[in-house]
Amino acid sequence: MTFEYVSVEEAKARGGLRMVVVSGIPSAWSEAVKGMLHMEGVPWVAVRLAYDSEALVEWAGRRHAPVAIYDDERPRDGWAQIALLVQRLAARPSLIPSDPAARALVFGLAHEMCGEQGLGWSRRLQAVHAGLHGAGGFPERVAKYLGRKYGYRPQAGEAAGDRVAQLLGMFAAHLRAQRDEGRPYYVGEAPTIMDIYSAAFIAMFSPLPQPQCAMDPTTRTVFETLDDQTRAALDPILIEHRDMMYAQHLELPLSL
Repeated sequence: MTFEYVSVEEAKARGGLRMVVVSGIPSAWSEAVKGMLHMEGVPWVAVRLAYDSEALVEWAGRRHAPVAIYDDERPRDGWAQIALLVQRLAARPSLIPSDPAARALVFGLAHEMCGEQGLGWSRRLQAVHAGLHGAGGFPERVAKYLGRKYGYRPQAGEAAGDRVAQLLGMFAAHLRAQRDEGRPYYVGEAPTIMDIYSAAFIAMFSPLPQPQCAMDPTTRTVFETLDDQTRAALDPILIEHRDMMYAQHLELPLSL
């Protein structure tokens, strides 16, 4: 499902769903929401995040992305808030199970993927720590900015690698248990938001090829840089699942 980028002024004048998204790089949080909107067929327009735009901050109330604004409702920037909004707007919502136990499992796994101290959060700290110590990772200027955003401290940076490895191992084990029962998805027989999150967040460790995801070479190097512990924990089943989701459910190439 295609979408268009509009200015802040045009977005404010429109109704419906407007999303502030990171552009130019495959930010996992933004790409996951794009995937949900595509799979559920929800119409929307995008506004590029501009850190120096006071008009954007005044409208969205934040200087980050993604932020969802539907009609005159309050802006939403939490991953769970946005996922629930997408399901509310879908004609036939399918990405969040109605069964309470399955729903709880999906949201629990998703928190460990994209919530605070989850896989994406820990991967960011890992790359910040590497950048501040001349071991790859983000360039120093970017590392300092993201370090403030993610509460970086040297101890947290040093611990991030262990957390990343633990979470990669847990997600891989969950997918293997599902595969052993003949299921290709994280929960149940059909894709959920967790499958979309996983596809987007695994790109932080193994980005899609350049024809599918056009990235600046410096940014691609940051994403591809893995220490030995992380490389060992990146089970091929995680990349296989990512590729299956893009082949069967999500759009390529990415529209950044």
